[in-house]
Amino acid sequence: MIAIVDYNMGNLASVQNAFAKLGKDTVVESDPSKFKDYDKLILPGVGAFGDAMEHLRERNMIEPLKEFAASGKYMLGICLGMQLLFESSEEFGQHEGLGLIKGNVKAFDSTKFSEPLKIPHMGWNRMFTSEHPLFENLDEEHYLYFVHTYHVNCANETDIIGRTDYGYEFTSAVAHGNVIGIQPHPEKSHKNGLHILENFINL
Repeated sequence: MIAIVDYNMGNLASVQNAFAKLGKDTVVESDPSKFKDYDKLILPGVGAFGDAMEHLRERNMIEPLKEFAASGKYMLGICLGMQLLFESSEEFGQHEGLGLIKGNVKAFDSTKFSEPLKIPHMGWNRMFTSEHPLFENLDEEHYLYFVHTYHVNCANETDIIGRTDYGYEFTSAVAHGNVIGIQPHPEKSHKNGLHILENFINL
């Protein structure tokens, strides 16, 4: 059984609906004591990093999430949920993250852009992927839907499984063992997004 973590910071219904389209029931779970009972966890997220960590802290979810990751069961962070997997973020100040993957979260640096681009990065963009079961049998053109102003700065190259270009190349998917993160929204990415979620089900 797969649980979607409810900490009042995510598009829970759209994520749950995407799994339903694949014929997979999920549970929206707000009780951290039950995390250990599930086979896999989804950590969604929309909004600001600091607010998200405060919501997790208030709901006593931080340690149960770390314990779940340590158990070896698969966890998938989506968008802000992916960023929360990292050690820290500079979004509206310095904030400590879950620290499950080494690295931090930084704003897009428009001074590095080769052409004027709008921030946030919003819309369809291509992801260049490494070999990983999450991306098995995807269409050759991995276009997915993004909405974000900040991106991760991954400390270890070996944890990077997806890259995207927006002004410059940034990390858009990561995997550190059983802890996986994806910056775009698979639940909004039509066929390719559903295929990614299906692959996650099958891990």
